[in-house]
Amino acid sequence: MRVDYKPMKLKKIIWALTLLIISGYLPAQTNVEFEKENFKDRKDELKEAKSNLKKGDDLYEQGMSDYQAGMDKFIKENHFVPSINDFYGRGSGAFTAAVDFYKKAQLFNPNNADLNFKIGFCLLWMPAGKFDALPYLEKAYKLNSNVNPDIQYLLGRGYHLNMEWDKAINAYKAYLPFLNTKAVDNKIKIEDVNKKIQECIVGQDLMKSPERVFIDNLGCTVNSRFSDYGPLISTDESIMIFTSRRDNTTGGAKSESGEYMEDLFISTCKDGVWSPAKNMGPPINTEDHDATAGLSPDGTTLYIYRFTMKDGGDIWECHQSGDSWTKPERMNKNINSTAHESTVSLSYDGKTLYFISDRPGGMGGKDIYLSHLDEKGKWGPAENLGPPINTMYSEEAVFIHPDGKTMYFSSQGHKTMGGYDLFKSTLVDGKWTEPVNMGYPVNGPDDDVFFVISGSGRHGYYASKKSDGCGEKDIYKITFLGPEKPLALNSEDNLLASVAAPIKTRVVAPPMEIKTAALTILKGVITDALTGKPLEATIELVDNQRNEVIASFKSNSVSGKYLVTLPGGKNYGIAVKADNYLFHSENFDIPASAAFQEVTKDIALNNLAVGTKIVLRNIFFDFDKSTLRPESTNELERLTKLLQDVPTLKIEISGHTDNKGAAEYNQRLSESRAKAVVDYLVSKGIAADRLQFKGYGLTQPMAPNDTDEGRQLNRRTEFKVLSK
Repeated sequence: MRVDYKPMKLKKIIWALTLLIISGYLPAQTNVEFEKENFKDRKDELKEAKSNLKKGDDLYEQGMSDYQAGMDKFIKENHFVPSINDFYGRGSGAFTAAVDFYKKAQLFNPNNADLNFKIGFCLLWMPAGKFDALPYLEKAYKLNSNVNPDIQYLLGRGYHLNMEWDKAINAYKAYLPFLNTKAVDNKIKIEDVNKKIQECIVGQDLMKSPERVFIDNLGCTVNSRFSDYGPLISTDESIMIFTSRRDNTTGGAKSESGEYMEDLFISTCKDGVWSPAKNMGPPINTEDHDATAGLSPDGTTLYIYRFTMKDGGDIWECHQSGDSWTKPERMNKNINSTAHESTVSLSYDGKTLYFISDRPGGMGGKDIYLSHLDEKGKWGPAENLGPPINTMYSEEAVFIHPDGKTMYFSSQGHKTMGGYDLFKSTLVDGKWTEPVNMGYPVNGPDDDVFFVISGSGRHGYYASKKSDGCGEKDIYKITFLGPEKPLALNSEDNLLASVAAPIKTRVVAPPMEIKTAALTILKGVITDALTGKPLEATIELVDNQRNEVIASFKSNSVSGKYLVTLPGGKNYGIAVKADNYLFHSENFDIPASAAFQEVTKDIALNNLAVGTKIVLRNIFFDFDKSTLRPESTNELERLTKLLQDVPTLKIEISGHTDNKGAAEYNQRLSESRAKAVVDYLVSKGIAADRLQFKGYGLTQPMAPNDTDEGRQLNRRTEFKVLSK
């Protein structure tokens, strides 16, 4: 509806608005000091506002003292300006308390430049408030462009965090003239401003080609109204352990930042639904800070970051035992140092540990190191990964994918769009490739750290503060969609022809491959074949080509569950052993180009009962011959040890074939192969009278012979218990 005002009425409206501005009820465009002459009729309110202002200033000065001392120390030691993540807690507790008083004073007088500046500054260095700082800084600058020498830098930070790239670049550039380029003290600050300008340029470029992902909040059964972050997952995404600052923290204490102390929480996933998160309690959590640092691929070894004023932050290790966890133990001096160690990642075979440390002798702030497990089961000397992974800035939150060749980590030093960004590098011919930024919206202008990814490579998990959250930081799931399917267009002639006559054939775009990791997850439950009771068993992972035991795992003593990750490019032998049971073997030949697969295989172990048969799946022969291949060595040695451990055991070795070829020929081949196994055992000192061999040819198939898979199952070597 349109309204026309008469000239006299319009003049009255303008005069009324002028009176409102003069009286202070509408925001003026000039700086208003907390002086009596500006609030003549509001003396009591002014007194209260100045009291709040004084309380805020006292806390602000306290916070600034901690902030400046910490900033100077950090720059001196690391030679770069820290990010908010690196500087967490430096004065933030005092700043948080100061903001509460400042905002009360601001309700009385919203137009004071210095007050708005201080609120903006405090919020910017509070992890939970940094995105709210910009309006206060903008207002401070509008009221007084000279309110503080650092106003343009802080405006740049505010615009940067809100992805207003051009405004951020302009503010940073406007700040550079205020820095004396001849002053040594300002060299690092100038480098910092120029780096942030480059970050804005990278941000602009990455946002032009966003990654195709879904980002979903895990919901309020996992997340809470408090800060939830640092997710760790098992390879199959069935377990998640994360850090939270909830009000049911162990001991109920708060840190100097005003938040509750950190505790570890756990949630499990079934059919895509995460269970309500539970505090893991003692001995995992203590009354001090306890945070997630790393989780083995099978979810049974947990690494905890513990911070105390005494040690400054170390890594502790514990193991799942049935339904509980062992008491955490501090890792040795090759991993922990007098410096700060924060996160770790264990290789799929459990023999290499990657970790973060800012110990002396590194390349910059925090670096990524590795340590190898020695013959005594101890972690050896730390080795710096060096370039191209580490930089003069800080690297954080390393995660080695269970495929054994892909590394994910956060860095300030590579091409980031602000603070820490997530990067990916691949091991090729023993060397790590140049890290690649994982793009937008996976990365943003704030610190992006503590990212883990599933065995398939399709899902990632990380923490972020978003408008759809349950509270402070929440844990989110990223689903990587792969490249977009291209449009398939007909030519113009075909398009015109279709007006007169329908096109008989359609042009279909080729399907787009969604890349997954070359990895097989083998999992299941190990039980007693007779009773069905879950068993704790040892699972040995063998590289058949090298005849080398790669790794050894155990199934859970209560549930019998196990999980083993098998990177592509190897022929694996798997042996499952338990005391007083016959071992069980499996073979997996996984090409380097194989797609991700998850195989569930429940294994029932047989005891030493007479008549029990076991298939030896890792005994191999030359094609059409009875010559044992070298890859058979580990399986044969296992069988030898069984016969040595049970000296009264007598067995029959039998050979079996598929139905291809003549029955008589298959009979002879199967018998000669069984004899070859017996001859090997005799050569290892097993008495011949404990061994029999027999060939059954094609007469005892395990599966139909009408498929390649069936015929492969039928070509086998078995042993049967004759007596014990």
